[in-house]
Amino acid sequence: MLLHLRVQNFGIIEDFDWLPGAGFNVLTGETGAGKSLVIDAVSALLSGRLDETSVRHGADEIRLEGIFDLSARTDLIEYLIHKGIDCRNDPLIITLNLKRSGRAVIRLNGDSVPRTLIVELGRQLIDIHGQSQHLSLLDRTSHLDFLDAYAGTTGARQEFSQLSLKMNQIQKSIADFAHTAAERSRQTDYLKFQVQEIDRATLCPGEDKELEQEAIVLTSAEKLKALVFETLQALDDEDSQGETSAVSRLSQALSGLEKLSGIDHSISAQAQSLREALYTVTETARDLNSYASGLDFDPARLEIVESRLHLIRELKRKYGGSISDILEFARKTSNELSDLDSSGERIESLRRNADQVQQLLAEKALQLSTQRKLGAAELTKAINQELVDLAMEMVKFEINLGYVEAPDGLPLPDGRQVAYSNNGADKVEFLAATNPGEPAKALERIASTGELSRFTLAVKTALAKADRIPVLIFDEIDIGVGGRSGDIIGRKLATLALTHQVICVTHLPQIAAYAAHHYCVNKTVSNGHTSSRLDELNTVTRIRELALMLSGDSVSASSQAGALELLERAAQFIAEQKGSSI
Repeated sequence: MLLHLRVQNFGIIEDFDWLPGAGFNVLTGETGAGKSLVIDAVSALLSGRLDETSVRHGADEIRLEGIFDLSARTDLIEYLIHKGIDCRNDPLIITLNLKRSGRAVIRLNGDSVPRTLIVELGRQLIDIHGQSQHLSLLDRTSHLDFLDAYAGTTGARQEFSQLSLKMNQIQKSIADFAHTAAERSRQTDYLKFQVQEIDRATLCPGEDKELEQEAIVLTSAEKLKALVFETLQALDDEDSQGETSAVSRLSQALSGLEKLSGIDHSISAQAQSLREALYTVTETARDLNSYASGLDFDPARLEIVESRLHLIRELKRKYGGSISDILEFARKTSNELSDLDSSGERIESLRRNADQVQQLLAEKALQLSTQRKLGAAELTKAINQELVDLAMEMVKFEINLGYVEAPDGLPLPDGRQVAYSNNGADKVEFLAATNPGEPAKALERIASTGELSRFTLAVKTALAKADRIPVLIFDEIDIGVGGRSGDIIGRKLATLALTHQVICVTHLPQIAAYAAHHYCVNKTVSNGHTSSRLDELNTVTRIRELALMLSGDSVSASSQAGALELLERAAQFIAEQKGSSI
């Protein structure tokens, strides 16, 4: 609810603080005193729009501030938290400032916000019905929300919405597959080429290192032979100068050491060591001879090795820095190919899923339509009864509920294909016929503002428990209404105030008497400047204000008695309503 409204330098309003109460609030006062300016200030605050022409004469800046209690609207609290504004433990403060030759600045709890956010929030906080404000009922997109709230179909609508979103995702996946079919074909061919190229190479981990070493040996065969020959000469051959080899010298040394160990057994370990050394040198010489026999230069083998190394280097350049990397690339690419090869099966699976979801959507759409039709019939009856109560029996309310056929829409069991959204397949519009014999028209075509406001009151009263907008404002709802109808309107507003905060600007005492909080707006002139002032009335001043509204410029005993009678009758009605609502 609206806890506090501060208005500075707006039109003839210089500065006032208003703390409207819960329930029914009424603003009265002479024509031109500034009553509707209060409503205009609220409208500007929640639309984020201010015009420089609205700045009070002699002032440089308009400042508007509204403080709201959102404790009953957890959905709005979550919405604001999502937008980065945490008001779980504090009220919501909206401010709007405009300096001359400047632009309007909007803030929520001190943070500057875009106008789109305040407009969206405003639609959910306050519904203003008056001469210059938009009506929520004139927004056709809100009609379905009203009907679902009344018919209790919000849960079914959410189920349909979830199915619809699922259907959209499936259709998008199918479209993506179809759009990229040619690209997938080209991609498949390229991936197959890559895998086949690697498979043909029949690579083995570490093969490149072995081939590189073999290439070194093949290209150095003659040099290696020379080095082996030189080593063998030192180990086991007599050179031309008659020098003995390492094997001969070790044999001589072993012979002498064996003789020594035959006399002194303590030297036998050394003899064994020398024996093993001789064996090792002999084996080394034998291995070198074998190695040397295989060192013949083989150009054909060298060409094979170099060709193989070139292939491996090319594969490394394309697919990885090592043979292990190349083989891993082939493995991953094979898996990717498997996924691409199964895309056809995936599309078929998606299409089967789409058919199943579409069938469920059609069933849910029909169920939702059936429930909505029942709710629409009850709501139509309730609103038309409210119109009769408001002396508008000539006005007939209708709800146009139906489908819009579409060639690519949702197929229904009866063969029709209809357009649908996340909210269902129904197109809903509220209509009214203002005169007998005339066709029902869209609500915005109801000519009279007062008539439209009373019509709105009828709808809002019928929707009282389902309507979640916490604050309802009616500006001059009594245009063209007499005392008897005014009393009925007062009762309707008082009843509506049991579930909403209601603010009403009126000239009829029959309406004002039903308010829980009565404020009077007066215009004063001081030092050549006109100002508007707002005062809350107590019991005495309220009787006087109602008496003036009854009789005109002067207060008489009879007008005061009439005012008191209005208050007593209103108090009795309100007590009865509160008692019946317990």
